[in-house]
Amino acid sequence: MANLKELRGRIKSVSSIAQITRAMEMVASMKLRKVQAKAQSFHPYTEEVRMMIERIAGKVQSEGDVPLFQSREVATVGILVVTSDRGLCGSYNTNLLLSLRDRIDELQAQGKQVKFWCYGRKGYTWLKRRGFEVERFFVEPPLDKADFSAAKMVGEELVEAFTSGKVDEVQLCYTRFQSMIKFVPTHLPFLPIRSIAIGAEAGEASQFELDFLVEPDPASVFNVLMPRYLEVVVFDSMLQALASEHASRRMAMKGATDAAGRMQKGLKKIYNRARQESITKELLDIVGGASAVS
Repeated sequence: MANLKELRGRIKSVSSIAQITRAMEMVASMKLRKVQAKAQSFHPYTEEVRMMIERIAGKVQSEGDVPLFQSREVATVGILVVTSDRGLCGSYNTNLLLSLRDRIDELQAQGKQVKFWCYGRKGYTWLKRRGFEVERFFVEPPLDKADFSAAKMVGEELVEAFTSGKVDEVQLCYTRFQSMIKFVPTHLPFLPIRSIAIGAEAGEASQFELDFLVEPDPASVFNVLMPRYLEVVVFDSMLQALASEHASRRMAMKGATDAAGRMQKGLKKIYNRARQESITKELLDIVGGASAVS
């Protein structure tokens, strides 16, 4: 059994760790509330942009007028991977990267080449260790300080890669925040755009009546709006990933704090038992010595 001095040191160490993890849990909770508020305030803008695009979509003649809608034979797939910069967030990065590995295996089995863009140091490190080439690693600003200008930079990079022919398809790989305890690794098709109908199909499905003039023409306005809409999609995925990271870190730190509390309680029991044994031995020595003298 460990001596009393060693046990006191272990109890003190566990108590210090519990204080750190409790503080990290509180910080993660505060950051999570801020990210949730930002996501909620951003949602009306997202809806307004999509409604505007759907209003104009019915007036576009064909896919040939809008390059971002043009499908072609897929030989190379580009993936934007959004992970965290720091650890201590439970299985957040592990689950996402395992899902990414399955997607890479699936694409390679189909004979497709895969190229990567990364936002977050953990994903970049994981890809480099496995020998994958990363086209661009977005370092600044860090994800927890990223704003819409960062999403604009990422969106422009992905659109340029698609329109230049570097990749034939683009996907987003991130973690979608569903609740405080549930975060789902998500692979979202990004380019070419298939979620919005254009031309006659949009005219039949659209609930909006175009009641204003479009100058110089619907296709030109549509081509200007679509990159803005894609930047909105990227920013939404970044907010979802950031909320998932903070929620996962909060859960991990709460679990660590609870485990430290249980460990500290167990060590105190061992310490009290060892202390009692030491006192009993000392009393026995005193009684034995007194008996020998008498």
